[in-house]
Amino acid sequence: MNSRERIAAAINHKIPDKVPLDFGAGPTSGIHAGLVYELRRAFGLPEKPIRLTCSYQMLGEIEDDLAKCLNIDTVKVMDLYTMYGFENRDWKPWKLSDGTPVLVPGKFNTIPDAKGNILNYPMGDMSVPASARMPKDGFYFDAIIRQHEVDDDTLNVEDNLEEFTPFSDDYLRFVEDTTREAFERTDRAIMGSPGGCALGDIAMVPGVNLKDPKGIRDIEEWYVSILLRKDYLTELFDRQSDIAVENLKRYKEAVGDRISMIYLCGNDFGTQNGPFCSPDVFNEVYLPYYRKMTDWIHKNTGWKVFKHSCGSIEPLINPFIDAGFDILNPVQCSAFNMDAKMLKQKYGDRIVFWGGGVDTQQTLPFGTPDEVRAQVKERVEIFKQDGGFVFNTIHNAQTGVPVANFMAMLEAFEANR
Repeated sequence: MNSRERIAAAINHKIPDKVPLDFGAGPTSGIHAGLVYELRRAFGLPEKPIRLTCSYQMLGEIEDDLAKCLNIDTVKVMDLYTMYGFENRDWKPWKLSDGTPVLVPGKFNTIPDAKGNILNYPMGDMSVPASARMPKDGFYFDAIIRQHEVDDDTLNVEDNLEEFTPFSDDYLRFVEDTTREAFERTDRAIMGSPGGCALGDIAMVPGVNLKDPKGIRDIEEWYVSILLRKDYLTELFDRQSDIAVENLKRYKEAVGDRISMIYLCGNDFGTQNGPFCSPDVFNEVYLPYYRKMTDWIHKNTGWKVFKHSCGSIEPLINPFIDAGFDILNPVQCSAFNMDAKMLKQKYGDRIVFWGGGVDTQQTLPFGTPDEVRAQVKERVEIFKQDGGFVFNTIHNAQTGVPVANFMAMLEAFEANR
């Protein structure tokens, strides 16, 4: 099998010639730019600034030479827009806090505040308040909450719909061109990521791409609203999903069957110890509006629908399946009630596990190479049974991971895939 065929077999619950491997296809399966730089060194590849594929999470581009070394079965198609609302173009040099050279978009305009934190701006506009902050000597940006006072008597759904608009012709031409180039250049699988389909993704709620976000933009206030403002959220999701379906129709015209799966939803429903909401709340507030999108996708395309959610979410997996999700990522086996063997036995014939290969909170960054090998061997043996598994770390591989541990992960994976 080539890479595209291998991914297709896995996501259709067939047994491929070997377990497929993903790094970087989507925004929650990548590698931090700092680690990408170190991996290029370790493989003896030319040292060069790492272009950011996500300048919010600071993920690094995995170019073809490194992808070949890693034996990756997926290829990343660059997004047109960053999380901050400006385009990924006009690249310029920047440095991480440890001095790692990277390339950032031209409107990635940053300044330090009085404490040495790095501020970033919506649409690159430094005349408005900053929307994101990287702590001094840190490696990641956090959203800055710019919540106006919430008055339930005057809340307007239009405010939380500001960023959900019809796709432009320029955007559709961009995705048509970039997916065609990646499809023809490689035999690797492509994940589409059109945006605008995640209902209440908490990373998006603060509106870091908006100059003056209105509506409910505070994370705590949003979670409160799931219980106290259900009517508001369901109206919002109903209207958002209508926009999304129309966008998906045009997106399909642009990308056709060049993509194998679509990253629909990145909102987290779990903490370390349990879900944020009950299955009943999910079924009432979220499921009907996800189904509106997933039903259209399944009826009109061959794409598989990719759902990301960190945390302890076992009680929500059946509702996720009912909502039309085909793939679950990152499979956080370190969270409560997320045992790999139990998950595979209970759900493995109905949902694809994309991730779960090694713990990125403890084992990969802080374990020994032998501990990494042992965990990878165990996870691959569990999840690869009867297909339906794509290997990836549990969420993005972070900066600071010892290269020896990353290599041990690759070694154990190759030996057991």
